[in-house]
Amino acid sequence: MTDTADWGARPDGWLDDATLAAVRRQLPIVYVDAVPVRVDESGDVILVGLLLRMVNGAMSRALVTGRVMYHERIRDALLRHIEKDLGPMALPAVPPTPQPFTVAEYLPTPGVTPYHDPRQHAVSLAYVVPMAGDCSPQQDALDLAWMTPEEACSERVIAEMSGGQGYLLRQAMAHVGRLP
Repeated sequence: MTDTADWGARPDGWLDDATLAAVRRQLPIVYVDAVPVRVDESGDVILVGLLLRMVNGAMSRALVTGRVMYHERIRDALLRHIEKDLGPMALPAVPPTPQPFTVAEYLPTPGVTPYHDPRQHAVSLAYVVPMAGDCSPQQDALDLAWMTPEEACSERVIAEMSGGQGYLLRQAMAHVGRLP
């Protein structure tokens, strides 16, 4: 068995930039997408949290998203990315064995699927995740806005999202019975 250190892995488990670029050109990469929500006492979604980020030099609304590292469980990847984007006090309610509401296939060629990522072919498992704690934008997230599902799925907000994340958001709201 080949040690990952032989082909560009850093001690923290990430690939160095050159190796990641080479891998992205040849293999699909596994991601997780999380739609952060607030729920009422009966479990119905009442608010959706959307991040504000700089994406390709433009401001964009976004979901929580990120790569799954080698030897990392999906649940752990979700928790890591939620904490990275929403802070350690977000208190996400991720079940012990999470089940995605859909699988999104991001391709570098636009128009093949509703999802597009010019850097790579990525397969993303998508989840709706209730948040119980205080959320605040972290790292490269500039802001976090809580909106009703109707506001979040409006044409205006969907137009602010890139790469097909607006389509994914609408799928999430349909999954929880809140598509306007």
